[in-house]
Amino acid sequence: MTGSHLTAVVKDWVRGWALSRGTPAPVEEPDGYRIDVGLPGHRVRYVLPDPAAAGPRAAGLSEPGTWLKVCGARDQVELGPAWVVSAPEHLMSVELGTRPPVTPPAPYTVEVRGTGDVAEAVVLAGSEVAAKGRVAVHGRAAVVDVVETGPAHRRRGLGSVVMSELTRTAATRGATRAVLVASEAGRALYLTLGWTAVSPVTAAHLPVP
Repeated sequence: MTGSHLTAVVKDWVRGWALSRGTPAPVEEPDGYRIDVGLPGHRVRYVLPDPAAAGPRAAGLSEPGTWLKVCGARDQVELGPAWVVSAPEHLMSVELGTRPPVTPPAPYTVEVRGTGDVAEAVVLAGSEVAAKGRVAVHGRAAVVDVVETGPAHRRRGLGSVVMSELTRTAATRGATRAVLVASEAGRALYLTLGWTAVSPVTAAHLPVP
């Protein structure tokens, strides 16, 4: 993966993630991006495309509720003992095009809610939300976010239904590429749906006492 492609995907991701979460726009810094999230346990987030920047950046941070997302495997990322490291994650992307919808199995139904730059796909079992996800479109890029399936509804293909609706919605709103950060389990699903793994991601934070 070329450095320029990774840089472009990271830029797409931080802008769309901020839009999805309703935070201020990312601030570009010499080593990456800062997003002022403003939550008690997630005060600020730094996203770094280069793992070599993690050590110097982490050494200069001490405020509880500070998060780092670094494009690199854990053994590439230098962090001090105060940092709590999360499970491995993966930055992924896919080129958008015209694709047929994935029909949910009976008795589920699916609908898309929201207008403008952010939309949500919801799979329903009657009135119960069985699975859902969100997509934010920023220019020609879309960011897929907070995709989840309820425990009682897993292994029924509902994640594929949600992803289909989100990417199709993004394409109709002008996006040509979608990006996301996935868990290990999510990575396995998205690879089967045609997504490409761009970079491993190491996530860490300074916990709030």
